[in-house]
Amino acid sequence: MHIFYTPDIHSDAYILSEEESKHCIKVLRLEAGNFLYLVDGKGGFYDAVVEDPHPKRTKLKILSKLENFGKRNYYVHIAIAPTKNIERVEWFLEKATEIGIDEITPIICDRSERKEIKTERLNKVITSAIKQSIKAYHPVLNEAVRYSDFISKSRNSQNFIAHCMDGAKSTIKDQLILNSNYLIVIGPEGDFTYEELEAAVNNNFIPVSLGNSRLRTETAALEACFELNFLNS
Repeated sequence: MHIFYTPDIHSDAYILSEEESKHCIKVLRLEAGNFLYLVDGKGGFYDAVVEDPHPKRTKLKILSKLENFGKRNYYVHIAIAPTKNIERVEWFLEKATEIGIDEITPIICDRSERKEIKTERLNKVITSAIKQSIKAYHPVLNEAVRYSDFISKSRNSQNFIAHCMDGAKSTIKDQLILNSNYLIVIGPEGDFTYEELEAAVNNNFIPVSLGNSRLRTETAALEACFELNFLNS
């Protein structure tokens, strides 16, 4: 199944970008009359056929469209402190997109080793993952934001903070309200500070544990993503 990401599709004809045209013609070797599929990142899933197989501007004809393809009745937003090794963030984005995630926000915490990220490269990882996993919705990747600013402005049906400090913690399973809008924040390699945890609790975040093992940042974020999807399935 050949899938292309076409966020600017608006009619029954479409011309692939130069990069996608090259992939379509030079790599996949598709020809006139060959069928393929398109996703627009907003829930649209299209059947299409190659009309003019040009290596720089391949023209397609749209045959049919499905609206709200794969739409879910809940929303998963994960805020994660970027890891020092950006490849670990890329790994998380790829796997979380395949499992099912709607929004990601990089948060800069007191103990964060990485203070900035370049979203262009990370968005390409997400785009590749939606094509791989046949998803018609493209997760939103926000620009990095200071933790304190993010926490004070977050308003969701359920907000969680996963941390490794001592103290009272619940589990996502015990607190979950099904079919809701979820946000879970995951801290840096050195965990949140006590002040950051207190700020989250004061803003109605529920402290949760992700199990007995001490997980890497990206593993914890993926575990939370998986758990939210599994419990709503």
